Amino acid sequence: MGEHEKESSPAGETLIDKIVEKLHGHDSSDDESEVLSSVKAKIWRFFGRETPIHSVFGGGKVADFFLWRNKKLTAGVLAGATVDWVLFELLEYHLLALVCHVLIFSLASLFLWINATTFINKSPPRIPEVHIPEDLVADIARSLSVEINHASSVLRDIASGRDLKKFLAVIAGLWALSVVGSCFNFLTLFYIVFVLLLTIPFIYEKYEDKIDAFGEKAVIEIKKQYTVFDAKVLSKIPRGPLKDKKH
Repeated sequence: MGEHEKESSPAGETLIDKIVEKLHGHDSSDDESEVLSSVKAKIWRFFGRETPIHSVFGGGKVADFFLWRNKKLTAGVLAGATVDWVLFELLEYHLLALVCHVLIFSLASLFLWINATTFINKSPPRIPEVHIPEDLVADIARSLSVEINHASSVLRDIASGRDLKKFLAVIAGLWALSVVGSCFNFLTLFYIVFVLLLTIPFIYEKYEDKIDAFGEKAVIEIKKQYTVFDAKVLSKIPRGPLKDKKH
């Protein structure tokens, strides 16, 4: 590889070359592991992440679900979500009608089954009793209240004008979400987001080094463009009273 090719190589390839060069100068496996860990710690990761993507998702069954560690469960849930989307979106089936039809079929099946057992001299089926624990409902309500209060606090802080960068980012995100929402209904949008959650983390974990190398270049370019935008536009905007008072 020539000098010009080395300069234009991605960041991931440069780090790999460094690892190989350092490993050639060490003989023991302990030195190799130390070199690998030291160089790996310097690799740029999205959002400053230092832990594996599996740990970011909690490292438990939820992470196994999103990263396809339990393929049967993930594929089953995805298939169920696809069937629901086809029923309600493509076939224009209604949720209330589906619930009523499922209940009719279930009650009719149980009724026929229970009455048929009297003719064949078998014990009737045992219908399980379902009780929702009060503690579970209270915990869910408590968690929702905490999240809602936190979101309200964040929105209040953004609206106060203390951080112009965060304010513009939220406005741009909401505008983009409104554009996407105008193109799809809620069910289709929810299904698309669900499919993305089951594909993007899995692909990212599989091609982590290549994606991080490309992301590093993209983030550097975005920071350059933001610096130009800040110098030409944001710096000329009058600051709010809270920010002037703080300075």
